[in-house]
Amino acid sequence: MKCCEPTLWPVGMVLEGSSEALCPPPSLELRPSCNKSPPGSCSTPHDGLFTGDKEPIKYGELMVLGHNGSLANGDKGRRRSRLALYKRPKANGVKPDVIHNVSTPLVSKALSNKSQHSISYTLSRSHSVIVEYTHDSNTDMFQIGRSTENMIDFVVTDTAGSSTSGGGGQGQGAGPGCLARGQGQGAVGEGGGGGGQSVQSTISRYACRIMCERSAPYTARIYAAGFDSSKNIFLGVSHRGDDYSERAAKWRTSDGLMDGLTTNGVLVMHPAGEFVSEPAPGVWREISVCGNVFALRETRSAQQRGTLVRGGSSVVENESNTLQDGSLIDLCGATLLWRTPSGLRRTPTLKQLETLRQELNAARPQCPVGFNTLAFPSLARREIVDKKQPWVYVNCGHVHGYHNWGYRKDKGHNVGPGGTAPASTGERECPMCRRVGPYVPLWLGCEGGLYLDAGPPTHAFCPCGHVCSEKTVAGWSQIPLPHGTHAFHAACPFCGTWLTGEHGHIKLIFQGPVD
Repeated sequence: MKCCEPTLWPVGMVLEGSSEALCPPPSLELRPSCNKSPPGSCSTPHDGLFTGDKEPIKYGELMVLGHNGSLANGDKGRRRSRLALYKRPKANGVKPDVIHNVSTPLVSKALSNKSQHSISYTLSRSHSVIVEYTHDSNTDMFQIGRSTENMIDFVVTDTAGSSTSGGGGQGQGAGPGCLARGQGQGAVGEGGGGGGQSVQSTISRYACRIMCERSAPYTARIYAAGFDSSKNIFLGVSHRGDDYSERAAKWRTSDGLMDGLTTNGVLVMHPAGEFVSEPAPGVWREISVCGNVFALRETRSAQQRGTLVRGGSSVVENESNTLQDGSLIDLCGATLLWRTPSGLRRTPTLKQLETLRQELNAARPQCPVGFNTLAFPSLARREIVDKKQPWVYVNCGHVHGYHNWGYRKDKGHNVGPGGTAPASTGERECPMCRRVGPYVPLWLGCEGGLYLDAGPPTHAFCPCGHVCSEKTVAGWSQIPLPHGTHAFHAACPFCGTWLTGEHGHIKLIFQGPVD
């Protein structure tokens, strides 16, 4: 039998600055009323894997856009470009239990129990609301954020900024306008090696949490904000330098409960149709701490929340915090893609991608000018330009070998003898059709989870040159990804480069062997 809905016992409203805030009224209990029913009336707790499971149950996988198979410095532990979420041996989920109205100066004392999860909403200098959470044996919780502390399951850092072409470079970051949340850990380029300068990160240390139901159909739901090392979430002035500030929007709901948004927000977009068969973008929404769905704020960090789309008595069809295959999660600095096990079964594996690469090379494509045979480098060398690597004129799709001529003699280009010029000057003229445009190396897309099918790699994104199937380029070219405070741009999922041209992608034209 399914658990009953929570039964609410009303509590007197406490106005900001009132004397009642110093003498908290009775607490509001959110326990399901069936907790007092005879044993067996609620769902049976799942303390481990189901008996007879032959392999761990996978809820789904998260992939960070802008990384072609791994982070720039390699995947290490919880800091990686892709993470699979499996059913835990023992449930660690939590659910709302009791609401307390307390005096703000007493918040630290009220949160002294480090074994108790809680969310603290600071409404004024004298009044705070604390929502205690209790163990939920029916769900598993996974936390995502910039922090490297142990309670974060998936460590995500800002994707380096880029709005121009670059073969294997990283994608654009959140851009100016998002409120900075901290120093150090969010350095561009994964913050390690290379002597890169540390910049302020716009990703929260405790960005969001995903709750997965432990029984079929294993529904996954996303909530803004994650619990810190003390098992607390602070929406208001923090006493320990946490990155939620008084700027974070928070409010009391019509039914007397609390909710709020994080400073820079957690945005989610579900595909309008089935991600694989009918790829079409949905609408970007913001997810609250309690999992309610809102229209976007005027700017990313505005204090005024957007219109309620789903939550409480407001319900709009197909709008929820439930993740589905192809759902995108934007953390203001990095965008994650959620793939379900069924969706992943329709994408190519690394082994299949290697087979596709070998088939391309077996066709012996040639440079139509130099007549030298071209070959895509191995997937392990995807960031190193090989001398046999194919290059493409992205405005027409003609594939050539590398040559250092054909630069357009426009004003401002310092063209030297023989028509050569520094590579940084940009556009070239295709010797086959005379169209002028960027000339870049071709790279195979190595992250199979970003593909929409396992079709042949016949197309490339413009202007970066990442190669994949026609359905994949067509699908991603339609999807606007957040940038800055309220801008959106379609981007290559393998490197994050903003797409250019009429369609954002081009069909590749290979020259076959002359023999």
